[in-house]
Amino acid sequence: MTINVIVADQERVFADALVSRLEAESDIEVVLAIQVRAPVPRLVEGKNAAVVVLDGDLPGRAANCLCAQLSGRGDRTRVVMLSSSSEPERIAEAVRAGAAAWLRKDESVELLLDVVRGVARGETRLPASETGDVLRLLMRGADKQRENERLLASLTPRERAVLGCLAEGASNREAAGRLHMSVNTVRTHLQNLMAKLGAHSALEAVALTRDNPDWQAAGDAHQAPR
Repeated sequence: MTINVIVADQERVFADALVSRLEAESDIEVVLAIQVRAPVPRLVEGKNAAVVVLDGDLPGRAANCLCAQLSGRGDRTRVVMLSSSSEPERIAEAVRAGAAAWLRKDESVELLLDVVRGVARGETRLPASETGDVLRLLMRGADKQRENERLLASLTPRERAVLGCLAEGASNREAAGRLHMSVNTVRTHLQNLMAKLGAHSALEAVALTRDNPDWQAAGDAHQAPR
């Protein structure tokens, strides 16, 4: 069975060398090779690939954002992250984003080929020396997410609506307009929800929603419950 692969890297020379080596294998076909510096899922739309070999060193959170979009397409695409580092924190973040494997760029091509084939079979590959730390971080992150979800669930519908507006970047005054409340009422709800969440600022409260992608502001955040 031929494994269709997409290569996405910010360095054209590295990507070209990688493509050349992958295509030398009889069971691997590179269907797309792109130079990428930011999440651009539109470039891979319409391309069916079992594996995407993705540059994990893209600026900021670009790699994880693109990984999440690729792995969530519903076509069983699996992502192999290539990086110049093997920090457990970065690996754990990539796994949370949906990465199936993490490999250093200075590893042998033979190992990369083995990882690509394994990932195509449904396997997960992490650096052996970092696996323990990565698993601990993932478990700690899962515990934190469950606690955040518990705290968010304690909010009233109006508090959730206020927080939803703030999470969208609205000011207190803008939230008041959207929710048909006075600014003072919005401030009161904000103070109450911050106390429930143990947050010291509105920004910290909003961060809890960002750390919980499944959280939804109460229905329509633009219409507060009466």
